[in-house]
Amino acid sequence: MGPSVALPTKEAAVLRGHEGAVLAARFNHDGKYCLSCGKDRTLRLWNPHNGLHIKTYSGHAREVRDVAVSSDNAKLSSCGGDRQLFYWDVTTGRIIRKFRGHDSEINSVKFNEFAAAIISGGYDRSVRAWDCRSHSMEPIQIIDTFGDSVTSVAVTKTDIVAGCVDGTVRTFDIRNGREVVDELGQAVNSVALSNDENCVLASCLDSTIRLLDRASGELLQEYKGHDNKSYKMDSCLTNSDAHVVSGSEDGNVIFWDLVDASTVASFKAHPSVVTSVSYHPSESRMLTASVDSTVRVWKS
Repeated sequence: MGPSVALPTKEAAVLRGHEGAVLAARFNHDGKYCLSCGKDRTLRLWNPHNGLHIKTYSGHAREVRDVAVSSDNAKLSSCGGDRQLFYWDVTTGRIIRKFRGHDSEINSVKFNEFAAAIISGGYDRSVRAWDCRSHSMEPIQIIDTFGDSVTSVAVTKTDIVAGCVDGTVRTFDIRNGREVVDELGQAVNSVALSNDENCVLASCLDSTIRLLDRASGELLQEYKGHDNKSYKMDSCLTNSDAHVVSGSEDGNVIFWDLVDASTVASFKAHPSVVTSVSYHPSESRMLTASVDSTVRVWKS
């Protein structure tokens, strides 16, 4: 642990343009830009540092629930209520490919390491992998061992980690197909990896965030004090892995100390539910998204 960095609790910009709830906000990989998506069926690209809206991506027929950015920042993937995965060119705004194959709404999308594949999870109790370079609409892999809706996926070089309403976090080794199940006993609505990839952070619908050791499945810590009983809501770690951050259904954002789970900061970020948080890859900056139709940028 280096010297403690001030946490981003000061509002730097408000990104306005979405009509209705914003369901996810994400920094791109170098943190220069960010993306948001929501109930108005669009994705939007912004410069979060000056608050400018750059581009709108339209094509989904229903709400857009998640967006992912490729590691080279050139491509996007999005998913949502229309059961389709869209693969976009960031610069032109063109839809390169549409993947259909989920039987119901898709909740979560990620690119794999080299953005060669897109991983998605949805209400049809499955995780599916899609080859970005192939013209086939069929998934290259289907994992359907879940007992309920898959709310969230995270991806490492070797593993797919998925959170499920059945109260489990499941890890699939892409190389050998081995599946490891961690039972949390509470519906999981978000999974995120620590930056060193040694831990999984799982938000659960009992207003508790749980930190798991990825190797052993051991429950390392629990974080409480926010309100999360009915909404899908992100949590994440700061870029130093020193703190856990989450929104809350009352509009607050809370920072906890990773190790002892004490509340380090708590502030009112939005007038109502905070759906999404995204932490800048290197600076003390953060995005929050809300059902209030805004994305807010926070600095220290």
